[in-house]
Amino acid sequence: MPTYTITELAREFDITPRAIRFYEDQGLLSPKREGAGGRTRVYSARERTRLKLTLRGKRLGLSLQEIKALVDMYESPKDTTAQLKRFLAVLAQHRETLERQREDLEVTLAEIDAHEQECRRLLDGEKAVKPAVRKASPRKLKDAA
Repeated sequence: MPTYTITELAREFDITPRAIRFYEDQGLLSPKREGAGGRTRVYSARERTRLKLTLRGKRLGLSLQEIKALVDMYESPKDTTAQLKRFLAVLAQHRETLERQREDLEVTLAEIDAHEQECRRLLDGEKAVKPAVRKASPRKLKDAA
């Protein structure tokens, strides 16, 4: 069975060893300890898979708690139906949150568009008004007198 060091996993997944240790602190990973005082972390293929699933969950925008609950479900392959239903429920909830955020973003972008248009309108109007409001130079006033 292959094993991995923290450096190898960090390099493979383009994350820092600190991030991997953080996931370990959160209970998402449990590497074996070897060497003097157990200072060297050794990650199994199982831990590599858990890290991969954790990073996938993060890309989906799931919280670490949601990721841990989902990843832990797959530890017992007895009844995948319950696991898949739970995963679907989490995904549906997350989709709903993202849809609300998208609606909020669309409203905000529409407001920004309106402000930009108003600013451009005012700037265009200002340009048109400036030449018409020109004051005569003092020399022209003197010549006219």
